[in-house]
Amino acid sequence: MCKDPAMDNRHSIAVLALDEVVAFDLGAPTQVFNAARDEQERRFYRVRICTPGARPVRSSAGFTVTPDHGLELLAEADTVIVVGVNYGARALEDGTLDEPVRDALRAAATRGARVMSICTGAFVLAAAGLLDGRRATTHWAHADNFRRLFPAVDLDPDVLFVDEGDILTSAGVGAGIDLCLHVVRHDHGSGVANMAARRCVVPPWRPGGQSQFIVRPVPDRTETSTAPARAWAMERLHESLELRSLAAHARMSVRTFTRRFREETGVSPGKWITQQRVERARHLLETTDLPVDQVARHAGFGTGAALRQQMSATLGVAPSVYRTTFRSAG
Repeated sequence: MCKDPAMDNRHSIAVLALDEVVAFDLGAPTQVFNAARDEQERRFYRVRICTPGARPVRSSAGFTVTPDHGLELLAEADTVIVVGVNYGARALEDGTLDEPVRDALRAAATRGARVMSICTGAFVLAAAGLLDGRRATTHWAHADNFRRLFPAVDLDPDVLFVDEGDILTSAGVGAGIDLCLHVVRHDHGSGVANMAARRCVVPPWRPGGQSQFIVRPVPDRTETSTAPARAWAMERLHESLELRSLAAHARMSVRTFTRRFREETGVSPGKWITQQRVERARHLLETTDLPVDQVARHAGFGTGAALRQQMSATLGVAPSVYRTTFRSAG
């Protein structure tokens, strides 16, 4: 079959769907990666779905997925994504895979393809033997079953995603979107990732180490939201933001504001502000030539030393290393 030369230069992504595929997980990578485009609206990725033998597969949502490609797609893809499966799938039930699927995944990993999983897709990667001795994650509700089936895997069910470089795994449902955006950010920088997130109308960044938020109370609608205070703070990240000022802007007591803020965001006001400042610093490091000390001031850290300390604690890299990495990736 002749290939479109215009498509060959794009990063090729093969999304593998198996029987009992989770419908949301199947849609997430196609939506996010197709939303990653340059200034001329040209897509950076070519995303295609495949199944064993190019056969239709059942989805957990009650419809059938009819793909255009078979497992041969895994042999040529730059990135292979295994999406979640529901109960009834062998990997989830007894930790096994059909031999052709197992061999195709192993071959893709061996030749150097980036391999990812969304939600219970981690069971498939583990059944293929790709996660032994590695740190990985999956949906928190399946953690006990995962540990029982795959004791050789270092499972961390308390995070949104785990990036091991060549193999990446994510938790359930929305965390798959976080992982896809993380990969876009790594490949093309925060500007492209943020615009892709905007097109998908989702938050542009949640750190992989963030909790899966297994339980979060739904805020009482009769209470005042902290959203205006958060928007006000986002415009003043370079300034000193005291808790009392935020609470006053929301017309709440400090105690009520702190409780309400945690209900709405899952973190304390102080941690949220730090997260936003790190994100601002990342964006400036990726998109400007400002010296690190100026980036620190614009992001609200005050000094380059404070920024280096915070980025090392949050991301594990210094600002200069981060800038070099993402400038090279972009």
